[in-house]
Amino acid sequence: MRETVIHTDRLTKRFGNFTAVDHISFDVGRGEIFGFLGANGAGKTTAMRMLCGLSRPTEGSGSVAGYDIATQPEMVKRNIGYMSQRFSLYEDLKVWENLRLFGGIYGLGARQTATKTDEMLCRLGLEGERDTLVKALPLGWKQKLAFSVAIFHKPRVVFLDEPTGGVDPAARRRFWELIYSAADSGITVFVTTHYMDEAEYCDRVSIMVDGRIEALDRPAALKRQFEAPTMDEVFRRLARKATRQSD
Repeated sequence: MRETVIHTDRLTKRFGNFTAVDHISFDVGRGEIFGFLGANGAGKTTAMRMLCGLSRPTEGSGSVAGYDIATQPEMVKRNIGYMSQRFSLYEDLKVWENLRLFGGIYGLGARQTATKTDEMLCRLGLEGERDTLVKALPLGWKQKLAFSVAIFHKPRVVFLDEPTGGVDPAARRRFWELIYSAADSGITVFVTTHYMDEAEYCDRVSIMVDGRIEALDRPAALKRQFEAPTMDEVFRRLARKATRQSD
């Protein structure tokens, strides 16, 4: 039985009369790769903001890395990593300068940051790009660097918000090798994606429709449940139920 690292119980977010996230409940274990899917308007972005301590729930409860998302949002933020489709890097800084900056943000000392920078660049094969401006890196390298920055401080959970958008299939496969490595080290990976082939790589997948979780299970189990050959077909069948247009 895996240690529970993310827990939600009837988690809800309303904006006036509009319920963006409607009483969702699930647990995610240590080192699990958890796919959090939903069409535009499903509520997944709002749910992720609550889990990251950026938005207070209207109702229900949740915890991330052992900290209450409503009452301890700053502790939540200290114990997670985050990467978006925009990579969250400073393009006008050199590679090593980005790492030094984020090391400071995460509270690492100068010596520890320097050591981890050398180790990371070696592992990624980017030693020769240490003094390169980030904006000059190929997209696939930016992606690998941004993910490595997100887990620079060894968080218990890393949230990946559509991290592979606009990247070619070969680069996406290489990126998922980094995800597997992080999960093997005990980091819980919470990932949203619009690529349904990537849903196949997750340990479990949830699919949101109009603020509610309509399905949650292992990809193989979901395909059996819906008698579908692919996760893309599972997603399409559920997404057809949606009535909302924007998140």
